[in-house]
Amino acid sequence: MNNYPKNAWALCWLMFFATGLSFLDRQVLSVLAPDLMKELGMTNTDYSRVVSAFTFSYMIMFTVGGRLVDRLGTRWGLALCIAVWSAASGAHGFAMSALGLGVARLFLGLGEGGCFPASTKGACEWFPAAKRALAIGVANGGSAFGAVLAPPMTAWLAMKFGWRGAFFATGLMGLTWLVAWLFVARTTSTATATPTQPATSVPWRELLSDRRVWRILAGRFFFDPVFYFYMFWIPKYLSDERGFSLKEIGDYTWIPFLALGISNIASGQFSDLLVRSGWSARKTRAWLLVIAALVTPVSACVIVAPTAAWAIGLMAVLMAAHGLWICNFLAHISDQFPASVIATVVGLSGTVGGIAATIANLGTGPVVDAYGFTPIFICTGVLYPLAAAILLVQPPRATRAS
Repeated sequence: MNNYPKNAWALCWLMFFATGLSFLDRQVLSVLAPDLMKELGMTNTDYSRVVSAFTFSYMIMFTVGGRLVDRLGTRWGLALCIAVWSAASGAHGFAMSALGLGVARLFLGLGEGGCFPASTKGACEWFPAAKRALAIGVANGGSAFGAVLAPPMTAWLAMKFGWRGAFFATGLMGLTWLVAWLFVARTTSTATATPTQPATSVPWRELLSDRRVWRILAGRFFFDPVFYFYMFWIPKYLSDERGFSLKEIGDYTWIPFLALGISNIASGQFSDLLVRSGWSARKTRAWLLVIAALVTPVSACVIVAPTAAWAIGLMAVLMAAHGLWICNFLAHISDQFPASVIATVVGLSGTVGGIAATIANLGTGPVVDAYGFTPIFICTGVLYPLAAAILLVQPPRATRAS
């Protein structure tokens, strides 16, 4: 029996577009960075502070966003999130200085932080267990779509309406989505389609005494800054070091994110296939994490790539490796911990990753100003192997959270 709302799939696809907008809106700044930095007289250090304003607020909301959505419900929780970040996205267009951009960026992170908890919650509320995994995949899958669409769309908007007009346009897209969301969701019950048993609460002290938790957090602390660097700094690198125009940035910087989207899907299917063929889950995740980590040093080769095409190709390989890595990193958490604490551990790891990304972004600007991008790319080539060692070389006895 279809025990879920008739408009459930319409809501699910609206959540797909919401997660797509979240990745699109956060990347508009990086695509436009070369032009707007010149107009506003910003240095790379200024830009790093603006980027860090987003990562700082985003990592805070990664932890508290789910709580907010649980209190307000999916309909109003997600509506509030996208209203805040759409207004913040449009506010970028009014900025007259790095400070103005930073304030807008701060509110963008506050709004976007609750997006993925809300989309996941909605998929669980409105779909029975037999359809829930597919619904979650669709609802959260818009992020890769948004990352691919962001460079060409932003470049086109900027060439037609200027960089300020590009921000106004993306803000308007979010507000248009909001109207559609409130209309479609207005009569939908927020009760779950299939009731679930409440999870057993685990005291924070018990959870944080588990050495496996600290390994998860330490691993994410080291690898998350690489992804944030690729998201926020690659257009600037291509402009400064490879001479890309705004049009060329729009034409080519989507390629690494397409590789990420394909890898995310394929990696999950391949990992499950190995488990079904008889491999243990622990062995499967460990080997795939090692393979991904061994591929990531190609990122350090970007700086010596003979052409821009080679550089983008190597970036795409890194992002494909990240797709393999992050899929199995999350699966590794689910294998290590019971269902009652998985969301908590994942949320904690996201916050720690955001802290690391904030620190790294604050340091990236001064390093680039002083030495160029070479030291940064070298670092991106060694951090995943270090994270893999931290994750997989575990003590023989670990206190178990349950």
